[in-house]
Amino acid sequence: MICLQAFGNDNFELTSPSGSIRAAVKCDSTLTWSVETNGIEILTESPVSMTLVDGRKWGHDAKVKKAHKESISRTIDSPLTYTSEMEDNYNGLLLEMKGDWNIEFRAYDDAVAYRFISPGNKPFQIKEELIELNFPENFTATVPYVRTGTDGDFQSQFFNSFENYYTTASLSGLNPNRLAFLPLAIDAGDGIKAVFTETDLRDYPGLYLYNPTGTNQLKGMHAPLPTKVEDGGYNNIQGIVKETAPYIADVDSPREFPWRVLVLGTDKDIASTNVSYLLAKPSDITDISWIKPGKVAWDWWNHWNLTGVDFVAGVNTATYMHYIDFADRNGIEYVILDDGWAADNGEDLMKINPEIDLPAIIAHAREKGVDIILWAGFRAFERDLENICRHYSEMGVKGFKVDFEDRDDQLMVSFNHRAAEVAAKNHLVLDLHGAYKPAGLNRTWPNVLNFEGVNGLENAKWSSLDQFDMVTYDVLIPFIRQVAGPMDYTQGAMNNGTRDTYRPVNTNPMSQGTRCRQLALYMVLNSPLNMMCDSPSHYEREQECTDFIASIPTVWDETVVLDAKMGNHIVTARRKGSDWYIGGINGWTPISLKLDLSPLNLKPGSEIVLFSDGVNAHRNANDYRRTEVSFDSAEPLFVNLSEGGGFAAKISAK
Repeated sequence: MICLQAFGNDNFELTSPSGSIRAAVKCDSTLTWSVETNGIEILTESPVSMTLVDGRKWGHDAKVKKAHKESISRTIDSPLTYTSEMEDNYNGLLLEMKGDWNIEFRAYDDAVAYRFISPGNKPFQIKEELIELNFPENFTATVPYVRTGTDGDFQSQFFNSFENYYTTASLSGLNPNRLAFLPLAIDAGDGIKAVFTETDLRDYPGLYLYNPTGTNQLKGMHAPLPTKVEDGGYNNIQGIVKETAPYIADVDSPREFPWRVLVLGTDKDIASTNVSYLLAKPSDITDISWIKPGKVAWDWWNHWNLTGVDFVAGVNTATYMHYIDFADRNGIEYVILDDGWAADNGEDLMKINPEIDLPAIIAHAREKGVDIILWAGFRAFERDLENICRHYSEMGVKGFKVDFEDRDDQLMVSFNHRAAEVAAKNHLVLDLHGAYKPAGLNRTWPNVLNFEGVNGLENAKWSSLDQFDMVTYDVLIPFIRQVAGPMDYTQGAMNNGTRDTYRPVNTNPMSQGTRCRQLALYMVLNSPLNMMCDSPSHYEREQECTDFIASIPTVWDETVVLDAKMGNHIVTARRKGSDWYIGGINGWTPISLKLDLSPLNLKPGSEIVLFSDGVNAHRNANDYRRTEVSFDSAEPLFVNLSEGGGFAAKISAK
C-alpha cells in the first residue's frame, strides 16, 4: 500500500512503510519540509532551495506540475559490506516543478531524505544551496567541528582532514564561528536520536553545517569551486586552493544531486541503519570478483618497531620482507608500504626510494600469497593517475592508500570518483585518507574499500588523554560517523593503557582502554579493509590475541546490534557463514551487561570463545581472560567490562 496522500493543492504528506515517520512537504513561496516520528516533532518547517548563477531559484515560488507516488519493497545485494543483502523499503514522492526542476523525497522506517533533480539538458552553475534545519526545541547536538582554519573564516576551514573529537552542546550553544562536517547527531529526548548526513555525493561539494544565530537552527554551507590549486602542505603533496569561483558547482544536466538524509530512531536504530548505502548510486563495476577485502599488516603506526631481527628496521626491503612473512604466517591478506617507499618525499610516485627493492618485495609477497598496497600522497597520485595505476598494477601491486586529500569541494569529490574508475580499470582497490565521509562512494565504486574521515587510533601517537579522550569517542562514532559508511580507524594495539598508565609515545604507541577493547573494535567498527596497526613483534608475543584477530572476517553476511546507548556502550554481532563474532565496548565507567542472544538463532550447544577484561584490567589494561564454553541461545550472556573496556567473542556451531 502506498502511504501517501495530498492534504492541499501543493502540500503533501509522506509516511514511512510502518507509519512511524511522517514528513510534510509544503510548496508555497518557499518549499519546506518537516518531520516527526511516533508523533514527536523533530524538524519544524525547514526551507530548501537552490540558487543558480543565472538568477533562477529552485524552491522559491514552488509550484507543482505533477506529483508521482511510489511504494518500494525489495531486497538488494550489498556485497563487501557488513551484510550480504539489505531490505530497501520506502515510500517515495517525486515532484515535477514548474521552472524545469524536480525534487524527490523518500521515507524509510528509520530515515527521511530528499534531493534535487535537474531534468534539463543545458549546463549551468549553482551559486548556493540553501539548507536550514529548524528544530522545535533547543535540542542537544553532538558535532565534529572542523579543527583547522580561523574562527569565522569559513573559507580557511574548508581545508581540513575531517578528523576531530565530538563536542556536545545545546543547538544555541554551538560555536557560530566553526563549521561542523557530517554526520552529526541531535538528541531529541524521549529516547529519540537524529543523525543528519548526505549520501550519493557525486561531482558536487560536500556539506557542512553551523549554527549562525544562537537559535534552534543549523544552516548549510559548501566550499566554492576551486579555480586555481597548487602543490603545497605536507611534503608538497596536498592541493592548496588559491582561487575560487563565486559559485559552488558547475553542472552538466540532467543529473541527480546528493541526498540530504535525516536518520531517526533509538540508539540501536541509528547504529543499525543502512540508509546511506541504500540511497547511493548502484555499482558501476559489473564484475567485482577481483575485489578482495581483508586485513592489513601495517607499518606506519608501530613505527617499524621490530625486535629480535638481524637488520635495522625501517623503510627498507628487509623490513617489508619481514612484514610479509608475518602476514603469511597469520593468514593476513595485505601488507601496506606506507609513507617513505617513494623517493623525494613521495612527490613523484614513479621514483622509488633506493632502500626499497619493490619488484623483489612484490615477488616475495606473491610467493607467500600476500598482496601489496602502496601509500600515495594525493597530488602525486592525481598528477599522473592513469600512468601510476597502470604501471603498478602491471608490476603486481593490488591497491593504493591515497592520503592528504583534505578537501571536499567539487574538484575533490570528482577526483575520488575518477580515481575509483581508473583504479577499477586496473583491478586496484583504494583506501582514502585525509578524506571526507564515504557518502555512498563505497556502493558506486566497491573497489574503494575504506575511508578515513575518523579521528582514529593514529592520534594515540601524539595526543594526551586531556587532548583527546579516545575511549569516549569510540562509543560515539558507531552512532554518528559510521552512519555514513566504513572507516579506517586502524585498531589492533597490543600495548594498552588505563587512565593512569596511558601516554602518547610516537615511536612506540599504545591505545587508551583495555586489550579486549581493541579486539572488540574489529566487530564494532565497519572496515572491509582492516588494519592490524601494531608491530609483528608485538603480535607474535601476543599470539593468542593475534590468532583471534586473524580469524575475524572483514565483510559479513549479517549484522545485529544487540545493545546500544550512545556515548555509553555498544554491542555488535556479525555473522559470516555459520559463525557469529560479537564485540562490545564501553566508556570509562565499568558496566555489567546481560545480553539476549536470541536474535542470533544459535544452535543448541554452540561453542563460544570469549575474551573478557581481566579483574585487574582497571590498573593493567593488558589483562584479559580467554574462556571456552558450550552455549545455548536461550541463555543470556553475562559480561563485565572494565574502565575503557570491552569483550570479544566467537560463537561456532558444533
